[in-house]
Amino acid sequence: MSSTSSPPSAPVVHDSSGIFGQPRGLTNLFFTELWERFGYYGMRALLTLFMVAPIAKGGLEFSTRTAGIVYGTYTMSVYMLSIPGGFIADNFLGGRAAVLWGGIIIALGYFALAVHSMPAFYTGLVLVACGTGLLKPNISSMVGSLYSAEDSRRDAGFAIFYMGINVGALMAPLITGWLAQSDAFKEILAGWGFNPARSWHWGFAAAGVGMTIGLVVYLLQQHRIANVGHAPAADIPRPWGKLLGVLAGAAVVFGLVRLSDSNPSYEWIRYGYVVLPVLAILWFGTRNDPSLKRFAAIFVFSLAAIVFWAIFEQAGSTIQLFGDQLTNTVVLGYKFPSAWFQSVNSIWVISLSPVFAWLWVKLGDRQPSSPMKFTIGLFFLTLSFLLMVPAAKLTAQGLVSPLWIVGVFFLQTLGELCLSPVGLSTLTKLAPANFVGLVMGIWFLAASLGNKLAGVMSGEFTATDAPALAHFFAKQSLWVGVATIALFAIVPWVRKLMGSVR
Repeated sequence: MSSTSSPPSAPVVHDSSGIFGQPRGLTNLFFTELWERFGYYGMRALLTLFMVAPIAKGGLEFSTRTAGIVYGTYTMSVYMLSIPGGFIADNFLGGRAAVLWGGIIIALGYFALAVHSMPAFYTGLVLVACGTGLLKPNISSMVGSLYSAEDSRRDAGFAIFYMGINVGALMAPLITGWLAQSDAFKEILAGWGFNPARSWHWGFAAAGVGMTIGLVVYLLQQHRIANVGHAPAADIPRPWGKLLGVLAGAAVVFGLVRLSDSNPSYEWIRYGYVVLPVLAILWFGTRNDPSLKRFAAIFVFSLAAIVFWAIFEQAGSTIQLFGDQLTNTVVLGYKFPSAWFQSVNSIWVISLSPVFAWLWVKLGDRQPSSPMKFTIGLFFLTLSFLLMVPAAKLTAQGLVSPLWIVGVFFLQTLGELCLSPVGLSTLTKLAPANFVGLVMGIWFLAASLGNKLAGVMSGEFTATDAPALAHFFAKQSLWVGVATIALFAIVPWVRKLMGSVR
């Protein structure tokens, strides 16, 4: 998040001594982010399964609805806390210190989850959410700070950085899932004299070890990022009042969301996730000022993002439960941990990203506009849950093939690559120069609310009623399909709102 109190940036020195002719600081940030994402996705792959597992098997024995609410609140908080996390870095700590302290808090959170107790469980979630909110936006900002605005290597640098995210996300479930779920490791634990039912906590501890490795890499290579992420000068007054305002705003949103969870009389609050952006679109879209019209387009993209993440982020809840309870996890005689399904999306991202990069370059000026790419992304998302309808019906006959989940992640990855890389880039181009921080906040809030909705909707998952499960997937596919058609219908209007931005 930007602030007028931040010190002027130091001139960017052209450095090509790193990997592939990139700045050498990229190597540090690449590996730090890789291990941070290792921890995040390694823990997320286990979280829902741990919450619904019976107490006799080391779990918490939450209902599916309760697990969905906790999961959604946690993932929502990660994105929502990115807003004050960015503000704190810009106005108090600086990016380098924010990433360091964020990583330390995250590691402490994972190690708290390694302790078998309810207070430790919730403490761990709070620490990971707070630490991620401090680390995630600022490590990305430092990547951008390695380049001047005119540096042609910027997009390639971010592509390398994004690859680090997916390598970490690919490795993590394979390791934490084996530790938490495999019979082989449970036998090892029993041989060591430990309770094999507590294997979940070894998976959480592995996430903490991954974050610790990331911190070690970060500290050992700090000299490579000495020219970025500076704290504001000591003589610049700190905006404590604005910080309290940012924290109060986040607290109000969090409080309203939690109120809708705890009291059925207030579930109507969730409609505000859609109604308020629609009202903002209509108000800004009818202004005469071109800069205000751009805000209407920003809210269109943000609303589409809420819808997208509400389905996509069920990967760690709905799809994970389907993979664990209703899918055959034996291949060629080997039973693999169901958490391994969480690596499939990253495999597809790594495989398909070069294809999409080639496609957009090949199409050049003929490539779809940003709102059309969002529409295509929602279309593939619609198909992904539509594919789950016959899969759900087949569960009445027994466990289904894992290829159903592989297919779902394939379609969702196609949608992700049309929407996610385009979103932030487009919004930063649409934002007026003095409102970039505000627009980034809107984007993070959209991701936050989408993640919350994903948790809420996953609470309706059932593994014991095949027709009801098929209806569950069909209903969500229908709603996303309606959103896709609506966005497609207003693409020409959105392009006009965007002005010269493509």
